[in-house]
Amino acid sequence: MRVGVGRAGRAVAGAALAAVALTGCAQAAGPGAGESAGASAGAPADGERAAAESGGRVGAAGSACELPVSFDIAERWEPEAIDAAAARAAVEQPAGSEEPAGPEDSDGSDGSGDADGSDGADDPDGLDEELAAELADALLRQGPVTAACEVDAKPAGHIGFLRVFTGERGQPGGNDARTVLENFVLAEESEEVSLDEQRYRTFRSGRLTGVEVSYLRTSAILEETTKQRALAVVTADGPVVLHLGGLDDEEHEAMLPAFDLAKRTLRTS
Repeated sequence: MRVGVGRAGRAVAGAALAAVALTGCAQAAGPGAGESAGASAGAPADGERAAAESGGRVGAAGSACELPVSFDIAERWEPEAIDAAAARAAVEQPAGSEEPAGPEDSDGSDGSGDADGSDGADDPDGLDEELAAELADALLRQGPVTAACEVDAKPAGHIGFLRVFTGERGQPGGNDARTVLENFVLAEESEEVSLDEQRYRTFRSGRLTGVEVSYLRTSAILEETTKQRALAVVTADGPVVLHLGGLDDEEHEAMLPAFDLAKRTLRTS
């Protein structure tokens, strides 16, 4: 007799697979990771930090991540595209889950009931697929934008990512970088997560004009406060957000030159 995990089990397993698309979202806290409660979102001006050496460019056609914008990535940082469609498909049908045997299962049943003979009324068609879609969306989407690329700092000796999020052209508020960025940041707030010391400022890079923000993110669950940095620009293909977090404030500060490099070299693709 074939006994499956059921659609609900596949939805949860698939959500775990989707989380892999955003590796490092919940890094294990190292020594001192919870000691940054007194942090300030303020940081030295860009010109006061050591400049990062360029290790290549990402965003253009044929690069590791094809985006509405392109920018230089720091030396030894590794970019990888995030396929949101593939992640959602993984949620709906996780790798390794058993495909239906056909109109009849191997035990001769028509597959319409559960292993115990029930009709599956407690697991109606579409319910788990809807839950899975919501889980995938929560993992990949933040406010008005969806994860499209992440640049891993680990090969350069740091623990963190520079992530790129993209949005659809013509969406409400999508033509204003400040609005996009505010909605992106506010989407992090919840009963478990609070934000503080949000400082917005405009910047120019080539022909692009954008908005940058630094802020503090406090997790009630982890009992820690960490520095965050993000920027947003609007292109003809829609809004783009770059975000830098980090395992802790020390890592965040060490990775800021890579963020500065990306901002300074940001261009439309």
